[in-house]
Amino acid sequence: MKALILPKIVSLHDVDEPLELVDLPKPVPQPHEVLVRVAACGVCHTELDEIEGRTAPPKLPIVPGHEVVGHIEQLGADVRKWKEGARVGIGWIHSSSGAPDENVSDQFRATGRDANGGYAEYMTVGENYAYPVPEVFSNVEAAPLLCAGAVGYRALKLTGIENGQPLGLTGFGGSAHIVIQLARHLYPSTEVYVFARDSAARQFALELGAVWAGDTTDRAPQRLAAIIDTTPVWKPVVEALANLKPGGRLVINAIRKEDSDNAELLRLSYHEHLWMEREIKTVANVTHYDIAEFLPIAGDIPIESTVETYPLEEANRALVELKRRPIRGAKVLVVAND
Repeated sequence: MKALILPKIVSLHDVDEPLELVDLPKPVPQPHEVLVRVAACGVCHTELDEIEGRTAPPKLPIVPGHEVVGHIEQLGADVRKWKEGARVGIGWIHSSSGAPDENVSDQFRATGRDANGGYAEYMTVGENYAYPVPEVFSNVEAAPLLCAGAVGYRALKLTGIENGQPLGLTGFGGSAHIVIQLARHLYPSTEVYVFARDSAARQFALELGAVWAGDTTDRAPQRLAAIIDTTPVWKPVVEALANLKPGGRLVINAIRKEDSDNAELLRLSYHEHLWMEREIKTVANVTHYDIAEFLPIAGDIPIESTVETYPLEEANRALVELKRRPIRGAKVLVVAND
């Protein structure tokens, strides 16, 4: 099968082709696993973290990719949950303990980091970590929902907001453009405020229903009950804290942060940013419960994913553009034309 592998850790500032296109044997599903013929796979910022070593795979080479949509081609022994031909999605969680806190379990294994992922024609996963995809979505539309959407759903839950309380989003890319639609559906009286350095991203946020959109360094017209940070750096975190009301909560939705602007943390002022019982909460991975809950909600809305597609063979181009350029929505690799 065709697959893209990460052979070594590199900097995407210096390297334009971090992945290598190779032929690998088609994987064989083990007991309680399914073999999935991949149709589409989203391109996530976490892949940049893997490639550049911030969340380095435990062994190399590895096939990245964890926003996967495809069809089950073969069942491993003792699989009871699925039938061949079913369309399924696979997210960042490849396997874990199965407990409610499996996202922080020592048994947590990530798709595309600890096990081969979806930048390939085929992959395997445990039957309990594959999910039915609502029919309303095409393969390409569904792919970003498996991580950008599902982890965004977890982040939204962790804000603890109630309907009518103002919400902020800092950064407006693959995850936030889904979260704003989710927030407007679950909390219809909540006003959403967006902070983004790119003017096109701010306009996109207004088109999707934000009541206000400003630069990362701006102050919203009112203090916010909660803010979700989806950026890879520190400056938006510091700025977001200054936009919280007393008792407000900042939820950082990132597996890792880059160290390019660590100096921004030296600007933290206890009185301006942290005092008055403001909180910082981080999102740690995602559970299979989150994905299973989120997908039906996404189908009911239905979420409209704005996507830019690339052939599998052009994954390197997609990754470099994600790293170096402003983005609108999400990027998705088309692996098979199902």
